[in-house]
Amino acid sequence: MNKTSLIFGISGQDGSYLANFLLSKDYKVYGSSRDEENSNFNNLEKLGIKNKIQFVTSAVEDFSNVSNIIKESLPDEIYYLAGQSSVALSFNKPAETLNSNILGILNVLEACRLMDKEIRIYYAGSSECFGDTRGLAATEKTPFHPQSPYAVAKTSAFWLVNNYRTAYNLFICTGILFNHESPLRPKSFVTQKIVLTAHRIANGSDEKLELGRLDISRDWGWAPEYVEAMWLMLQKKSSEDFVIATGQTHSLEEFVEEVFTQLGLNWQNHVEINNALMRPTDIAISKADPSKAMQKLDWKAKYKMREVVQMMIEPL
Repeated sequence: MNKTSLIFGISGQDGSYLANFLLSKDYKVYGSSRDEENSNFNNLEKLGIKNKIQFVTSAVEDFSNVSNIIKESLPDEIYYLAGQSSVALSFNKPAETLNSNILGILNVLEACRLMDKEIRIYYAGSSECFGDTRGLAATEKTPFHPQSPYAVAKTSAFWLVNNYRTAYNLFICTGILFNHESPLRPKSFVTQKIVLTAHRIANGSDEKLELGRLDISRDWGWAPEYVEAMWLMLQKKSSEDFVIATGQTHSLEEFVEEVFTQLGLNWQNHVEINNALMRPTDIAISKADPSKAMQKLDWKAKYKMREVVQMMIEPL
């Protein structure tokens, strides 16, 4: 029989690509939204799959609501991708960030613990939990050092998940995903801001691209192939956590230069530093070692930063 999945946070970048991937595997896909009548499902519409999703209205901070959704959909797999996901915004909305990222997954864990049916759970962790890796490549055994309210929330949720897996023998995996991009990224994320602004400049705009720091370094991958790694985790015999990344780190300056170069421009003529965009704390270097995913999931990132930039520009 075909499997059933339930995606909390289906309207975002990862949720939309994951839904598309699961549909290709003949899953029945349920997707949660705070208000299915008024929610923005543009990403699902862009992928042409909105009419293939069974939508449910959810408030992840409400245990009874989460429990009822799980009882009604009876999923084989749950993917928890919900929660406030902007690092920058988390400094302005720390309470909302912590509540949506911790209480939501707690309610899912509790609901599944009380179910007779075994449900496999994926939790969306974050490389932000590691903080600054100081040039060392982070693995699943690297200690966490969160440097933002968002990272604190994700770190707390990681240990909560770990506790439920150990105490109640739940099948649950955390994917510690490093940065992954696509044309479905919200405009508030710096990569999408860079691509869209550079594209407008290439088309004649005289605006400047304003950024904070250019010296930060990140591991940038391609979101559509990262959702496959999420699925692969839940197909294993036992549940484990995995770092998902390309294994290559580039500075933001390199990313900016690549975007403008691919559009035939010299980035130095169009970029200005705005100190107001600096965060209270920021990670200088974020580096990953995805060896475990390669060995145990047979997963390896096909696309690196330059290819990611090209694929983000092409649809424009």
